[in-house]
Amino acid sequence: MIYAMFAMVMLTFLVGIITFKTRVNSVKKGEVSARYYKLMQGDEIPEAVIKTSRNFTNQFEIPVLFYVAASLFAALQIESDIALACAWIFVACRCAHAFIHLTYNHLLHRIIAFWAANFAVLSMWISLVSEI
Repeated sequence: MIYAMFAMVMLTFLVGIITFKTRVNSVKKGEVSARYYKLMQGDEIPEAVIKTSRNFTNQFEIPVLFYVAASLFAALQIESDIALACAWIFVACRCAHAFIHLTYNHLLHRIIAFWAANFAVLSMWISLVSEI
């Protein structure tokens, strides 16, 4: 489980770096004033800034359920091949979701990746509860 959690942490930092670079570039190009970032209000924001910012924020929503479930498996020393598979499915789907969202942003593809990840983490929780 720890490697799946580490992979999610790395995804979060990667998206964070992409978000930071996108914001810096938006200021350098004159698309957004640096002042906008004080309160995130005031300017018309380019799509790339909106997408990266929303994707970074999204890394702290549903993934919290993943981190808690994975941590409980580790803390309670419960070994489950099903949960481990679900953990890696979650990570793969979250990576796919981030890639889709930050590149070509096809809504149907993004929704499929999003809900597949959600069902994987739900399966982890069901597996956890059934093991206790």
